[in-house]
Amino acid sequence: MKAIIFAGGVGTRLWPLSRKSSPKQFEKVIGDKSTLQLAVERLLPDFGWKDIYIATGIRYVSTIASQLPKIPKENIIGEPEARDVGPAVGLMTAILEKTMPDEPILILWSDHMVKKVDLFRKIIKIAEKIIRDKKSNLVFITQKARFASQNLGWIDFGKASLMEYDGIKIYPYNGLIYRPELAQAESYLKSGHHAWNVGYFVTTPRFLWQKYKSVSPTLFEPLSTIQKAYINKEFNHVLKEIYPKLPKISFDDAILTKIKKEDAVVISENIDWSDVGAWEALKEALQTSSSQNVAQGKVLISSSKDSLIYNYTDQLVVALDLEGLMIVSTHDVILVCHKNSVPKIKKLVESLKGGENEHLM
Repeated sequence: MKAIIFAGGVGTRLWPLSRKSSPKQFEKVIGDKSTLQLAVERLLPDFGWKDIYIATGIRYVSTIASQLPKIPKENIIGEPEARDVGPAVGLMTAILEKTMPDEPILILWSDHMVKKVDLFRKIIKIAEKIIRDKKSNLVFITQKARFASQNLGWIDFGKASLMEYDGIKIYPYNGLIYRPELAQAESYLKSGHHAWNVGYFVTTPRFLWQKYKSVSPTLFEPLSTIQKAYINKEFNHVLKEIYPKLPKISFDDAILTKIKKEDAVVISENIDWSDVGAWEALKEALQTSSSQNVAQGKVLISSSKDSLIYNYTDQLVVALDLEGLMIVSTHDVILVCHKNSVPKIKKLVESLKGGENEHLM
């Protein structure tokens, strides 16, 4: 099996640490390793270095090569321009469909956290077996919902399991709902047969490529031209010429919402997954209680609770009598905001464009 880790996002919700020049997945937000390095580490030793592919932006290829020197350079695919996730997954599908159409592939993302690594590895092996045994065309690996999230997609996996592998139940796929309203999310949480769609799945390049052909021809046709040039000397030229012209569309809209129920199955377990793409989400992932403080770097905390203080400088940051605050100190920006204001960071960063602080984006 091959694993594809997508590492091309900018991650403005983790600003000022995450920037266009060095996005969140390359920074140390959990311990002394980047989330990209941790994502790869979770696959070892079940995957060899040559079995891991990284999809990213062209400007980040050298950064990835330095962080993951054992991954073959040809396995790091740089997109010439960001065109959203639909084209990004399509490009990797086109490449692997040409070279290994029936080999199971695992789709992962570089800015996530998974605490139950052993269970996660077990589920990956089971998903691979399901695909190799042709029990299904696609296996969704989901996270059992912890709360009524409005920011994630939800998968309805049915009430009764279809089969069981090594103690892990396999459920039917009954549909995908993207970012529901709060009342709907609360009903999903209570139902017991809905799980968070975390974007992880196992399939084959052939199946996914056929889905692009049948339900997303505006992506399939130009990607087919890129595919024909792959491994040939003109590949980079063709990629740079065609890829920036692809329509911007999410993978959910382009493909996932159009997956037929009979083509997929669902594994729903508590792998202790978190999306650490925003400061309040990172705090939720690392804390053991809602009142706990989360800190990194030279930080002194007193009489404070429910706060995150990350210091990336040599200067001491002192937090006194704080509650519910996010403080991030870098060499050129200090962010201070309430945890409920984190969603506003993206718009604030976008407002810097064209002004005297544009270089801080």
